Amino acid sequence: MDNKKVNYSAKLFTPRSSAQNPFMPVVRSVSDNRFWRWGDDNLFPVALSLLARQSTTHRRIINDKADYISGKGLTCDEGLPHITSLIKCANPTGDTLRSVLNRLAMDKALFGNAFAEVVTDAERTFLALFHQDASLCRLSRDGEGVLLHHDWSRSSSGEMKYLPLFPAFAEGEDGKLHSIIHYKDYEPMFSHYGVPPYIAGLGVSTIAYKTDRWNISRLDNSFQLSGVMMLDGGVDNDQQAEELMRSAQRKFAGQPGQVMFMIKDCSDGDSSRFIPITSTNEGDWRDLHDQATGDIVVAHSWFRSLSGLDYGNGFNADRIIHEYEVALNTVILGEQAELLEPIKEAIELVWGEDASSLTIINQPPSRSKPLYMKVWEARRADGLDYDPDDPEQQLYVAQVTKYGLQNVG
Repeated sequence: MDNKKVNYSAKLFTPRSSAQNPFMPVVRSVSDNRFWRWGDDNLFPVALSLLARQSTTHRRIINDKADYISGKGLTCDEGLPHITSLIKCANPTGDTLRSVLNRLAMDKALFGNAFAEVVTDAERTFLALFHQDASLCRLSRDGEGVLLHHDWSRSSSGEMKYLPLFPAFAEGEDGKLHSIIHYKDYEPMFSHYGVPPYIAGLGVSTIAYKTDRWNISRLDNSFQLSGVMMLDGGVDNDQQAEELMRSAQRKFAGQPGQVMFMIKDCSDGDSSRFIPITSTNEGDWRDLHDQATGDIVVAHSWFRSLSGLDYGNGFNADRIIHEYEVALNTVILGEQAELLEPIKEAIELVWGEDASSLTIINQPPSRSKPLYMKVWEARRADGLDYDPDDPEQQLYVAQVTKYGLQNVG
């Protein structure tokens, strides 16, 4: 093991208790000029989070990518008890390694950045991995650590927490060693933070949200026609005119803003009337929404069938399997390797065990092969090399899938 990579000398912290992370240290004081702003106002992650909560397709893709990238669990070679226990319990709060990876994958899909905390002790008797909310993290200007704060809109140096970037560790007064892994998507001209892959689709995500809001507004107004309501009434001052308008709006308008009221003093009879404003552009709105939805999928480098967009035309299992295979080889495997690489390095650094066998279990969303088929038969059906005499290929498909044996019969 390379002990030179670990910095045990820095003692910058005082411990704090946390239900989320009992090992989290607290920095004594950090000046505000110690971090790089994330966006012009340092609140770019907040804007991305709000957008993800408002655009249905955009949020669905982020959730699905995180689920596919974190897979159905993890596995490793036999005879590695430390890694096996880490898979089952990644930290004292009871999170599995899969759940930690799922949160990291979601942050990376949403922000283009993700942060994982690594905790051990000087004797290296344990290893714990925690997910840190990327929206609460900022990179220090010295390029050697990450600052954490619960609200960056009103941050103060005394409330910031500091963690050194992996593979450097810092020892807290609790006797534990802390480090943090920073994942980021590369983007030219951005040296400190990564940029989410859908950056070119921010505009269309907003369009999809606004077209949804337009439909909600129509529904709230009971699909009443918009128009101008001409009211005949004599008023003495502006206050009376406004009270008359408000009264009529409460009684007739439905959703405010759909009907404009005008008060006119007519001497000859009652000339009150409603003038509807008709619109023939509903088809344009639907086309705009459909185009924005398709552009969101493209911006994410994702696939329509994996986002549930084509289910209205019927469930096509073959297309889903095909697009899953393409996504697996173009997106999923690469993201999995990026997430696991520093975790494997941390395992080897702390425990000295070869973590190369640590892999994520991937399963397609739809099963294309019957569970009673043998592996060599499945390989033959897919046009792959097969050997009927290979003992491993003599197994049934049910035996090599995580949940297969539970579904047999």
